[in-house]
Amino acid sequence: MKIITDLPASDLKGKRVVVRADFNVPIGQDGEVAEAFRLKQGWSTIQYLKERGAKVIVLSHIGRKPEETLAPVGRALKHIGQAVYVPDLLGPAARGAVQSIKDGEVLLLENVRSDARETENDESLAKELASYGELFVNDAFAAAHRAHASTVGIAKFLPSYAGLLVRDEVLQLEAALSPQSPSFAILGGAKFETKAPLIKSLLQNYDHLFITGALANDVFKARGLPVGRSLISKELPSEDILKHPGFIAPVDVTAERSDGQARVKEPEDVEADDKIVDIGPDSLALIAPYIEKANFILWNGPTGLYEDGYTSWTHAIAVLVAKAHARGASVVIGGGDTIAAIEGSGIKQSDLGFLSTGGGAMLEYLMKGTLPAIEVLG
Repeated sequence: MKIITDLPASDLKGKRVVVRADFNVPIGQDGEVAEAFRLKQGWSTIQYLKERGAKVIVLSHIGRKPEETLAPVGRALKHIGQAVYVPDLLGPAARGAVQSIKDGEVLLLENVRSDARETENDESLAKELASYGELFVNDAFAAAHRAHASTVGIAKFLPSYAGLLVRDEVLQLEAALSPQSPSFAILGGAKFETKAPLIKSLLQNYDHLFITGALANDVFKARGLPVGRSLISKELPSEDILKHPGFIAPVDVTAERSDGQARVKEPEDVEADDKIVDIGPDSLALIAPYIEKANFILWNGPTGLYEDGYTSWTHAIAVLVAKAHARGASVVIGGGDTIAAIEGSGIKQSDLGFLSTGGGAMLEYLMKGTLPAIEVLG
């Protein structure tokens, strides 16, 4: 994988550099950026290029709908660095801004997914986007598992390099593929059918794996335990997973009734009206010794429905993980949901180890050891 730092500064000065960033951040009800983690993480590469006199043209997507705009991101970037937002992608405004850009300036163009050809990895769009630059830098790790025009297609037409963020992500996740023992992995989220290959891989590479989130509901269901109104996947864990000596599941749950009342129960006591929304104190006590002894900790997915306010046990795990990191354990934490759920814990992000900007990209890299948008960087 070629990295932008491989080029001498003299090769960057005055060059138009197209940077694919991942500025797909949550937008609040006030229309402003609600959480700027990805903006801050992604600015390092842009700043690196700015300082070397490059002309930086930033591409990103936002949201799931083509009409969604990067305007809030443009406003938020004013608090992080200097960038000019252009509400256009391929029209006269965008082309004019690119033609007039000066050394050390940064342009942020409109949502690349406003063009339907983006997600189809259409070569004509990739060629149009490539025409804006002389070099291409992919720094959008969180979108690197998508073979889109601005992540994969554009690399056919320009000399292409990884940015600083992608470099660091790959370095950290390479270590996570072969962790130092004793190692401990925590995996949450949903859709067991998509995560089964990863779970098997983690059980092979890690000493112990703790399954939490909605995935734990599938474990209870597979074991013949009641799950009430809880979210269940289409596929349930197989016996080779359930009986693996390194496999750990919650031993108590927080269950919410339809009237909104919640209390901690043992899994066998879950009632028909209950929805499992988090783990409980006994589950935390179960995994605490593994975290305390681990030399390597991988964590993807909060323990509960954090968007509904169930964050206390995720916060408690974060406290344990921060202590482990302080004594020298390597820690890799990912998924935007995980980082968002940890945010209210009062723990500094710098005390938690490496925080990945990728959720799905992180999991896919751990399964496959590479990603489409990384493959094309040589």
